Amino acid sequence: MTTEKWSSYVARQRVVLAPSLLASDFANLEREVRRLEEGGAEVLHVDVMDGLFVPNISVGIPVVASLRKITRLTLDVHLMIVDPGRYVEAFRKAGADVISFHIEAESNPRPLLKRIKDLGALAGLALNCGVPVDRVKPYVNDADILLVMSVPAGFGGQTFHYEALESVRALRSLAPDDAVIEIDGGIDENTIGAAAIAGANLLVAGTGVFKASDYGDQMTKLRERALSALRDCGE
Repeated sequence: MTTEKWSSYVARQRVVLAPSLLASDFANLEREVRRLEEGGAEVLHVDVMDGLFVPNISVGIPVVASLRKITRLTLDVHLMIVDPGRYVEAFRKAGADVISFHIEAESNPRPLLKRIKDLGALAGLALNCGVPVDRVKPYVNDADILLVMSVPAGFGGQTFHYEALESVRALRSLAPDDAVIEIDGGIDENTIGAAAIAGANLLVAGTGVFKASDYGDQMTKLRERALSALRDCGE
């Protein structure tokens, strides 16, 4: 999907949910993907952690390649690693459709954002919970996606940090109207409405989806909760 088509699609939908596979059953990953597909998922969020940038280790290039073999869903790969530029080609070759990296890991992100786009992927720029928006402000027009962490990066199942909504609101005011603003961390029935109202339109949910026995029903509930919140505030 091209940048223009992706941005336009997300803008039309207003709320796109991205289940985070970090919270899935890795012993039965293909089954988990099939359940998400059957439930109407459009995007799969893949957290890549190296134990250096964040104090945890998760999946890498082989898992992304394996996912690409079993699904046509958009693979939204979030690199929480040092030296992300060293690996973007490999992740793109493995099948990543979106590649996001952190401003804290790349002090001058513009060349890497361009390189990701030149590879044919959508380029995302992320900022960790508590990192000032001013760090990414110069690059809002260079990134296809702006990703705000609403928990400290590194672990799933954390409690939502409401101060992250200030970052979402700030980016929504700075970025183009059709910008894709992603939020990741602690998204569930109690927080998704506030995140949508703040301006996030790509919402990552881990345990907020996978805690349910019926993923499709849970994803529908989350989307409806977000859309209802937007209607209630007149947006």
